[in-house]
Amino acid sequence: MDTDNDFASCSEYSEDIQHVWHTVTVPLGANTYDILIGPGLLTELGEDLKSNLPAPRYLIITDSNVEDYLGADLIKLLEQGGVNVELLSFAAGEESKNMDTVVDLARRMIDLGADRQTAILALGGGVVGDVAGFLASIYMRGVPLVQIPTTLLAQVDSSVGGKTGVDLPEGKNLLGTFYQPGRVYADIGVLTTLPKAEIRNGLAEVVKYGMIQSPELFDFLEEKWWDVINLEPRVTAHIVFSSCSIKADVVSADEREGDLRRVLNFGHTVGHAVEAAAHYQIPHGEAVSMGMVVVSRISVAKGLMPEGDIERLCRLLDRLNLPKAIPANLSAEELMDLLRHDKKAKSGRPHFVLSRGIGQILITDDVSREELAVAIEASRG
Repeated sequence: MDTDNDFASCSEYSEDIQHVWHTVTVPLGANTYDILIGPGLLTELGEDLKSNLPAPRYLIITDSNVEDYLGADLIKLLEQGGVNVELLSFAAGEESKNMDTVVDLARRMIDLGADRQTAILALGGGVVGDVAGFLASIYMRGVPLVQIPTTLLAQVDSSVGGKTGVDLPEGKNLLGTFYQPGRVYADIGVLTTLPKAEIRNGLAEVVKYGMIQSPELFDFLEEKWWDVINLEPRVTAHIVFSSCSIKADVVSADEREGDLRRVLNFGHTVGHAVEAAAHYQIPHGEAVSMGMVVVSRISVAKGLMPEGDIERLCRLLDRLNLPKAIPANLSAEELMDLLRHDKKAKSGRPHFVLSRGIGQILITDDVSREELAVAIEASRG
């Protein structure tokens, strides 16, 4: 599989986009791995696995939705490439992201005779990546893992960085591990099967990357927003590459989520509270979009962020069909109480990633309840 690490701008792409793949390396010493990005990657997955991550046996872990539209095709492609592969699936949805699902999958792996040399292929979105990654990290004390993200959100964010986990009734991702994959395959061709709502979900994370570190990416989204929402292949490959590059830089400097990796939580602290208050009926990306607006309002109020930058953010969110307003039925008091219990809070004080302007951030716990309440109310629908 031919790849290219250079990806300066969309104008440099080959006209034959179907055969242009790019690589982002996540440098983590012994845990270093590559993220391959481009259309048509799955057609050569078998050959690449045999060359770069050889295993006597591969086991696809996926959910029922992805199994229906992609499972049989991928098995056929892998078998044609001489790969020994089987598939296990679980019911689609966040409600399956729990220990019962992990234990059930582990027992089914035992029934199949899977051993320490069996490699897990996590095929799906964020829930699949988290569940399969967690399973890979604990099955027989760890088996090889490959991430094959099939949603934009997973391609630009959750499949990169090694965070795995499952939910408890008390909260999301309270059980988990850091477990890096051996390789990530982000085939942008599979994104065309997704509903528009799923694309929006991922675009919120792309905007986040522009806000925390890359004015160039933010400018690109402003200029190419129509192509972005319509998944023009060159533009899609560029935003996935740029997002993964930024996350790779952060993860390589802070693999296990210390202070530096907090920069990735821009919009997430408030966004997670919105998700919880809405009983997870608001998609993650939409909640993060609302959260970015709230923390940007706080940043402006503190004199950190130019007024013009929040106007640019809101205009871009509008163009990408992402929400800016927190629903009126979500209580500000409940949101602030949830923030106090965020798993990244220290002594009941949540840390916020604020903005000094597009591409610059500040991490602080110096946000008063009053400042937060004012920003939430100013962000009402």
